[in-house]
Amino acid sequence: MSAGTLIALLVLLLLISAFFSGSETALLTLNRYRLRHKARQGHLGARLAERLLARPDRLISLILIGSNIANTLATALVTLVALRIGGPAGVAVASVGLAFVIMVFTDVMPKTLGALRSEAFGLPAAIVYYFLLKATLPVVWLITAISNALLRLFGVRPDQVNQHHLTLEELRTLVTDAGTKLPRRRQRMLMSILELEDMTVDEIMIPDNELVGIDLDSEWHEIATTITTSRHSRLPVFRGNIENLVGILYIRKLVLASTGTLDKATIEATMDEPFFIPEGTSLHSLLAQFRRSRQRTAFVVDEYGDIQGLVTIEDLLEEILGEFSSSGEEVPEEVRREEKSDAWLVSASINVRALNRMMNWHLPTDGPTTLNGLILEQLEAFPACGTALQLNGYPVEITETGDNVIRTVRIRPPPQGESAGA
Repeated sequence: MSAGTLIALLVLLLLISAFFSGSETALLTLNRYRLRHKARQGHLGARLAERLLARPDRLISLILIGSNIANTLATALVTLVALRIGGPAGVAVASVGLAFVIMVFTDVMPKTLGALRSEAFGLPAAIVYYFLLKATLPVVWLITAISNALLRLFGVRPDQVNQHHLTLEELRTLVTDAGTKLPRRRQRMLMSILELEDMTVDEIMIPDNELVGIDLDSEWHEIATTITTSRHSRLPVFRGNIENLVGILYIRKLVLASTGTLDKATIEATMDEPFFIPEGTSLHSLLAQFRRSRQRTAFVVDEYGDIQGLVTIEDLLEEILGEFSSSGEEVPEEVRREEKSDAWLVSASINVRALNRMMNWHLPTDGPTTLNGLILEQLEAFPACGTALQLNGYPVEITETGDNVIRTVRIRPPPQGESAGA
């Protein structure tokens, strides 16, 4: 065989070695979730790559067998060519040169390329490996069995393959790192869904002291006024006070059931049984309970059975989708711009999370759920009108109090470009 033929064969063996080296890195660094997505779309390379990666011990054995055979044959050829051209001295020089070529051109460069272009390199390679594994399965099985037996001596279980399940924090990091790849609104929505497990009904419920309902012990004209003037689509029904709850009335259902005359009997016949959930229930659990029971409204109760508030499916959806009860950029009643000023007058009963969502602010959300509670926690005393404080970098001034609660505050957001901080 001529020297030219031997050199050509050597180059071919080095290319084969580079293929094994680069494709190993490419396959092992594939994004498993993107791979699963492409496999479900019917991509052949992705489907075969998933099968191969389900048994990484066999895949690595196959790659190392191929790589070692190629490198061994390349070394033998270099020795043969060097002896023909330069004798024993040529063998020494060729061995050093081959070591350099193998390290740079069949190891470092292919592995770098595989890491940078894992899909472009790995998916076509998976097709080759799948059929190559079928052809060499007895040899691969033997080497894998010996290797796994030795690993078990050190307490390693090769059969326990990492299933690559993401934790909640890892999912949050993925959504955050998506950056411009996801529209900001969708990014916020995904983050809200992931936060459902950490949030409780206490954070989004309407507290019991703000509930508007129907007292069946009241005169009919008072009940009629409540029904006609209320902005709510459902009203609690009770006797005397909210602790004597008897039902929940859906206004639309009442109108459809009415034959022209409304009275207390019609309300009692139309109202639904109340649905109760304990305080501290996570929003994730609340969503599951709403779906399972086909309810849209729940009363939150404490350990003694006392009603603490009301939560609806709309409240839950607003945590995910944002405010949808008002159109466009309309500012809710609880927040209004102060005339000739850059400050906002805000009702202190507003939910802090809702306020942050409406105004794109960053007030603390890891404490009390209402602005009133947040201020009282900060001050540790009931403030007088004119009291000023800072909430996470936002200047806040008390403008109205009454009945042992803060009613209205003035908030000046930090100038644009200046981030709020503690």
